[in-house]
Order: sequence, then C-alpha cells, then structure tokens
Amino acid sequence: MRTIKLTKESKQNLLRDLLKRSPASYGEYEGKVADIVNAVREKGDAAVFEFTERFDKAKLTAESIRVTEDELQAAYAQVSPELLEVIRKALINIRSYHEKQKRYSWFDSQPNGTMLGQKVSPLAKVGVYVPGGKAVYPSSVLMNIVPAKTAGVGKIVMTTPCGKDGKVNPNTLVAAHEAGADEIYKAGGAQAIAALAFGTESIPKVDKIVGPGNIYVALAKKAVYGHVSIDSIAGPSEILVLADESADPRFVAADLLSQAEHDEMASAILITTSEELARRVSEEIDKFTEVLSRKEIILKSLDNYGYILLADNMEEAIDAANEIASEHLEIVTKEPFQVMTKIQNAGAIFIGEYSSEPLGDYFAGPNHVLPTNGTAKFFSPLSVDDFVKKSSIIYYSREALEPVCEDIIKFAEAEQLTAHANSIRVRFEK
Repeated sequence: MRTIKLTKESKQNLLRDLLKRSPASYGEYEGKVADIVNAVREKGDAAVFEFTERFDKAKLTAESIRVTEDELQAAYAQVSPELLEVIRKALINIRSYHEKQKRYSWFDSQPNGTMLGQKVSPLAKVGVYVPGGKAVYPSSVLMNIVPAKTAGVGKIVMTTPCGKDGKVNPNTLVAAHEAGADEIYKAGGAQAIAALAFGTESIPKVDKIVGPGNIYVALAKKAVYGHVSIDSIAGPSEILVLADESADPRFVAADLLSQAEHDEMASAILITTSEELARRVSEEIDKFTEVLSRKEIILKSLDNYGYILLADNMEEAIDAANEIASEHLEIVTKEPFQVMTKIQNAGAIFIGEYSSEPLGDYFAGPNHVLPTNGTAKFFSPLSVDDFVKKSSIIYYSREALEPVCEDIIKFAEAEQLTAHANSIRVRFEK
C-alpha cells in the first residue's frame, strides 16, 4: 500500500483521483442506460423480460416475475437458523435506532387568529433495489426497508436480480420478508429501476426508489429522477481511518481491507501522524491479503485507490479528513471523542478501536446507506426523513389577515404581480 507525505499538493491529487470514481464520470454508459429506460417505459413487461434474459440469462413471464409465498417458504428452509437469528437481532437494533428519527406533525395557534404548522405524511409507495451479482447483501435489505416501514410507507416494493434458474438468493428473500417488504420482483439492473419509475403490467410505479447498485443502476436512477424521487446516486464504497501512534496496526489494516474487498473501485485511506504505524499497517495489509478470499479484488482496489497519508500533526490530518469527506470514518486516537468534535464531513463516524466499520454495516443500528464521493459535505445517511414528505399548514382568520393585508399588497405590487395583490384586496372591499 503506497505511503505518501500529506501536503497541499498530494491532498489535491488524491481528491481528483477519488472523484474519478463518481458515477458522473461514466458518461459513456448513459446512452445504453437511456435506451434501456426508454424501452421499459414504452414496452413495459416485454422489455423487462427481454433485458432479464439478455443480461441475467433468465426467462421470466408475468406469472413468474413476482416472488410467491411458496418461494419465500422455500427460502426460509435454506437459510440457517443461526443466520436467521442474527438477522432478527440486527433488525431490533436497526428499528430501535430509526424509531428515534420519527417526526410528527405540529401546529402552532396564536391568540390573534392564526395557526401555522407542518403536516408530516409518509410516502405511499417506495421501491427498494437490492443488487445481486458479485455479492449478496441481506444487510442492505434491512437498511433500506426498515426506515421506510418506520416512516409508515404504505407499500414497499422490492426488486432484485434472479439467477439463471429464475430464483432469488434465499438470504435476500428472508431478510426482505423479515424487514417487511410487501412485494418482491425478480428484476435487476437499469430495467428494474425503469420499471419502478414508470410501472409495467406486473411491477407497480412507486414514488421513490432507494438502494445501491452498479453503474447501470446508478445512472438509471439519475435518468428517472424527476419522474420519481431517489435516495442518491451512490459511488463505490470507501473508508478513511484517522489514527495516531496509539492505534493497533493489525486492527487498522483489517478495517481498511473490510472496504477494499467490496470492488476494484473501493477506496481505503489511512491518515496518520505516526511513521511507525504507517509502516506496520502496510506490513499487516500484505499479510492479511495473502489469506483473504477476495484477494484479487483487494489488490486492485488498493492499487487504484489505497493510500497511507503521513501528516505532520493531528490538526492537519483532521483537515484532510474533512476535505475527503469519506463515507466511513474511523477515529483511532488517544482522544477520539475530542477529534470527533472537529469532524464536519463524514457519512458515519466510528469512535475507538472496537467500533470497526462492519459493526455499522450489519448490527449497531445506524443506517449503512451513506453519502459517497465527498457528498458527505452536503448529504446525510438514509433515514426515516427520506420516506416522509412535509406540507405547510397556514390558517388566518379575517381578524388576523386584516392588519397585515396592506403589507402583503405592497409586497405583491413591488413584484408587479397585481393578481396576487388583488387576491388579498378583494377580501376587504367595502
């Protein structure tokens, strides 16, 4: 793993390098995605079936595209009791955390005859996309469905790719059923996103689409935004560890590799004030890589976007961490809580040597759907807020409106909107 001195120039080069991973940098795929989206919009099920056969080598029909109760029961028979128990334990933590995010309607009445407020309403239908492909992520199923259920979404529709045999991974199905998905469809890729956005004969149109996916999924979400809402256009996974000489190099190396194994575009960065720690972490990474099952992916990830940055002091290290705005940020220093107060930009912050990133991925409760590619500077983790909408409430009695009517008329006339002014004036004609 390369080790470089943290300077203004090296930081800028790193930021430019990381930005190459953004879905916005893959314009050559947009035409292909647009063709798929338009075909599904025009042809509905027929296009979904055609693309599923072409890309996933599975033949689907209107009768087989939706996961049946029998298929769910068969999935439960294939999932180990131990995994099912873990899923249920994780669900308790995730629900408990998201319950605390719930917002409620409020109204504020005044003696002068006014009432202002905010009405909070859950979305009616939400689509959850769950990827297949290189790995299966039942944890993502929980993280996307639970906040929607907690918000009170009326119907949750999940889509996920099936195998050549037309079957969905049993772990994914069980996680979806446990979390509360209402309908599950065997569709993946850009065609699934288009089906959720516009609706087909089999798959209902939804109001919002959430969930991770490959570049085709990300660009499809970008293409349908406006027809429906989306959570974000996520880039590859990333981790940044902020550490000093007190950190355990073996722990740090293991945590960096936990993200590097996701895919070749994943980013793993250590920023440290200790040359000794940097050297020992690099050695531990080499040892771990030799025995881990996803060695080839890890090596490509580290070669592309793996860095150890040596900072002169912790303040410089913190400034760099805020500039990078990583999806996952671990703080492994002598005084981690003090460092945490200076962090402004991060998707999720893990404090102390026993709060490793996989704890957040699977079990602790906070959502693991996080902003990537520096968007933690202005985006937040997926939450209950993503599944509600807010309406303003305004009530004025005649007695409340009369003292301010001339103020409103003057404002409207200043903008040359005479119909606006007239709408107020007519209420007080003699």
